[in-house]
This record gives sequence, structure tokens and C-alpha cells, in this order.
Amino acid sequence: MLYDLGLSTNARAGEVSVRRLIHCVVVLLLWPICPAVASDDGSLWQALRERRAAALIRHAEAPGIGDPPGFRLDDCSTQRNLSEAGRNQARRFGNEFRRNGVDAALVLSSAWCRAQDTARLLDLGRVEVAPALASLHGRPERRAAQMAELRALIHSLPEDRPVILISHHATIGAFTEAYPQNGEAIVIDRRSLAVLGRLRVP
Repeated sequence: MLYDLGLSTNARAGEVSVRRLIHCVVVLLLWPICPAVASDDGSLWQALRERRAAALIRHAEAPGIGDPPGFRLDDCSTQRNLSEAGRNQARRFGNEFRRNGVDAALVLSSAWCRAQDTARLLDLGRVEVAPALASLHGRPERRAAQMAELRALIHSLPEDRPVILISHHATIGAFTEAYPQNGEAIVIDRRSLAVLGRLRVP
């Protein structure tokens, strides 16, 4: 639970509904500036260093939405790709991970070029493609199955290295109910999959 609603167990159903509605509105208004439940960035970096958490990172800045009609995963020229600002953003985020003691990580990426490029530019470890991290944009019929695949993937990963997962806005949002900006990480507990907070490029 994000916040204590302060409700009595004897509250009437109507009062509960109104208070919950107000609570949801407040959460939506504050979400961009109020991370889920983490107390500070330091605790998030510590959880990543101790391999208790995984970082789900949205690819770095890539202007536009979705991909052009008829794009192909085996041809980056047909896709929406990182801008130069996005490439620099990914490098800076990789530097921030290393500065906070997170390196030699297990790095998994969506097959989309902008995600793989982000993963490589982070320079935190060898990049492998994981279908469970694929973009869900325009593919809502895949949501339930892919979320099950992603849960299974995270629970199957070895615990001897930090875990970095590069994916997309729609995919990370569907998995965590937290929608990251370009180059932002949603940090989750590796066992419970609960959201611990957000990390951004400085």
C-alpha cells in the first residue's frame, strides 16, 4: 500500500469509496514526484548492490511513439531509435550505476534496437535478449501471457549478480503499474516483485 488511508474498520462503504477515490486522485497527481515506497536513492542502490532488487529500465530517449508501420526487429533503420541525447543519457546512467557500486551485472534487453543500444551503452555487462521484455505497444493481446513470462524470468535469474532489465514504457507499466520516463529505472524486489522506487539519470 502506498499510503495509510486512515480508515476505521467500521467506516461505511460509501465513505470508504469516497476516501479511496480521493486517495487515488492524490496518488496520480503526485506520482511523477513521489516514488512508490522507497525512502531514498541510497536504499535503492544498496538493494541493487546486494542483489535483493532488479532495475527495470525504460530505454533512453528515442523521439516519437511506437514504431513506423512495417518496422522489422532485424532492421534498426525501420525502427524508432535513440537520439544522440538518448545515447548520452544511457552512458550517464551506466556511469551512475558504477559510481554506486553496481557493475558486472546480468543485463537483459528487449529485442528492439533502442533497448539493446541502451543496454550496450550502459556498459554494465554482456547484453542478452529476452522476449519477455518485448514492447507491448500496439500488442495488448500479449499482455497477460507476457507478464507471466516476465515474472517467471525474474524469479529464474541467478542471484550472484545485479540484474538490469531494459524494456519499454508499456511493458514496464503493465508489470509494475509505474510508468517510467525515458532512461528511468523502476526498482523492484526480486522475490516479491514489489516496486521499491525509481532511479533517474542525474
